[in-house]
Amino acid sequence: MPSITFAKPTQDRLILEAGAVFSPRFDENGLVTAVVTDARDGAVLMVAHMNAEALRLTIETGLAHYWSRSRKSLWKKGETSGNLQNVVEILTDCDQDVILLRVNVSGHDATCHTGRRSCFYRKVVWAGGTVGLEADDSPRLFDPADAYRKPG
Repeated sequence: MPSITFAKPTQDRLILEAGAVFSPRFDENGLVTAVVTDARDGAVLMVAHMNAEALRLTIETGLAHYWSRSRKSLWKKGETSGNLQNVVEILTDCDQDVILLRVNVSGHDATCHTGRRSCFYRKVVWAGGTVGLEADDSPRLFDPADAYRKPG
């Protein structure tokens, strides 16, 4: 099977916003932002980045792949923890510079490397002239120390 290639984004707004050609607008670093939600209830699970290879692999395999900006490497989400993201649907925004993945998470049903379902488990709060963070009591669904233990 031939590998997927993406069309170069058009400058024609009408075609970009209403046409049938998928032409993701990668930024100057070759990345596009990916918002990931749970396909069952719509909860926002994480935000990550994809390069063309990660997006291609996601489409071809049905499993979410991302580009790690810190590690500068491709990664299949959940490969180590067992919490793979099975893609139900891929959407893009009007100008094709954001990808929305609707996924079902296998394993512990956790997305965050901290062991929680979502990476968004703290609220920004303003109290007494100070801005801080407040946990929303999301339980850990797995122990990160066990899941990410280095063999050896």
